[in-house]
Amino acid sequence: MFDVISDRFDGIFRRLRSRGKLSADDVEEVAREIRRALLEADVNVRVVKDFVNRIKERATGSEVAQSLSPAQQVIKIVHEELAVTLGGTTGHLSPSAKPPEVIVLVGLQGAGKTTAAAKLAYYLEQQENKRVLLVAADLQRPAAVEQLQVLGQNISVPVFTQPTTPEEVAVAGRQEAERLGRNVVIIDTAGRLQIDDDLMEELNQLCKKVIPDDVLLVLDSMTGQTAVDVAQSFRTQVDLTGLVMTKLDGDTRGGAALSVKEVTGLPILFAGVGETTKDFEAFHPDRMASRILGMGDALTLIEKAEAAFDAEATARTQERMAEGLFTLEDFLDQMQQVRKMGPLSSVMGMLPGVPKELRQAEVDESQLGNIEAIIYSMTPAERKDPSIINGSRRRRIALGSGTSTQAVNGLLKQFTMMRQMMRQMNGTKSKRKGGKGRRGVGIDIPGFDLSGLDIPRPPGA
Repeated sequence: MFDVISDRFDGIFRRLRSRGKLSADDVEEVAREIRRALLEADVNVRVVKDFVNRIKERATGSEVAQSLSPAQQVIKIVHEELAVTLGGTTGHLSPSAKPPEVIVLVGLQGAGKTTAAAKLAYYLEQQENKRVLLVAADLQRPAAVEQLQVLGQNISVPVFTQPTTPEEVAVAGRQEAERLGRNVVIIDTAGRLQIDDDLMEELNQLCKKVIPDDVLLVLDSMTGQTAVDVAQSFRTQVDLTGLVMTKLDGDTRGGAALSVKEVTGLPILFAGVGETTKDFEAFHPDRMASRILGMGDALTLIEKAEAAFDAEATARTQERMAEGLFTLEDFLDQMQQVRKMGPLSSVMGMLPGVPKELRQAEVDESQLGNIEAIIYSMTPAERKDPSIINGSRRRRIALGSGTSTQAVNGLLKQFTMMRQMMRQMNGTKSKRKGGKGRRGVGIDIPGFDLSGLDIPRPPGA
C-alpha cells in the first residue's frame, strides 16, 4: 500500500536524520523533495502546493528552531500535515433519527460498489453490532443482483430485491427492513461506464424516495486523479456525505486518497484493503499517515488482534508456553488466529519499526496453507509430541498433506527451534526470579540435533 510514496519519504527522512541543526536551505531542500515525491505519486497539484507551503511555514518557525531534535520535529510536522490532508479527524456515518438507517452506495461501474456494499454490511454487523439488510437496486448490470445475493449469503446478511424500478426496490427494501427489525439498510445502486444525466437523475429520484442518512461514493483508488474528477462530478449533482476507497491495498502511489478530501471536502469513511469480505476498515487519517511514513499502525493492528483472537484461548496458550507445554496444536491455533487478521503483508505494514524490506515483502499465503495441511495430517499424539515422528510417519504426513518430506522436516525443525527459544526465555525469566528453572528431558529426533533441548514428554508417551 502506497509503496512508491513511502519509499520517497523514507529516503527524505533518512537524509534528514543525518543532519544536526537545520538551515533555511535544508528546509527548502526537504520541501522541494516532498513536492517532487507527491507529484510523482499523482497527488493533485493544488493539494501539493498547499501541503508544502504548510510544511515550510512550520519548519522555518520556532517550533523547529527550539527543538532538541530538529529533524524529528520536521518529521512530526510532516506526519501531522499529512493526516490533515487525508481528512484530519476520523469521519463517521450520520446517525439516524428513526431506524432503519439508510445508506445508499453510488459510483461508476468497476469501482467495486457491489462488493463494497457486502463488505460494509459485514463490517457494521461485526464491529458495530448492527442488523443489516442489503438491497439490490442495481437493475442495469447483468448479474448484479445475483452477485449481491451470493455475497450476502456468504456473510449471512439477507438481500432484498424485486423486478421493478430502482426507486420502488429501494422503498420496498426500507419497508422490508422495518418488518424484519433490521436497523441498517444498504442500497446498491446502478453504475455507469461514465457519468451521464440519466444516471444522476436516477440517483436523485431514488434519494428523494428513501431519504437516506448517508450517500457514499465508491471510488477505485488505483485510478488516481480520475477518481478525484469522478468525485467532483458526483458532488455537484448528488448530495454526497462521504467516500469509500476500494483497492487501497493495491494502490502503490496514493494520489487519489491524498487528494480527494481537500479537493472535494468529502471525508473518506471506509477503505477496502484486500479481496476478502473482512478486508474492510474504517479510515483513520492519522493512522494512514503513519503507514505512509513507515511508522506502522499499532492501533489498527491491536483492533484487528482483539477481533481475531479468542482472549480465553490465548491466555491458556500463554500459560502452556510458560510451563513449557507448547505443542503443534497450540501453534496451529495461534497461526489460524493471526490469519484472521488479514493478509500477512498487510499486518507487517502495520507493525511499527519494521524495516522497509520486510514491510514490502511479498508473503506467500499458500505456504501457510501447506503448514496447516501438514499439521492436520498428523495424529493427535504426533501434534503433542513431535519427537515420535520418525521417517515412516514423515512420509505418511507428506503424502496426506500433499507436500514433501522436505516440507515436513522443515516445519518440524522450525517448530523445534521456536520452542527451544521459548524455553530459553522462560528459563532466563525463572532464574531472574531466583528459581532454578525447569529441568526437561533430552529427546533425540532422527535427522535433528536436539541434544540438551528441554522438551517434556506428555504423560503416557
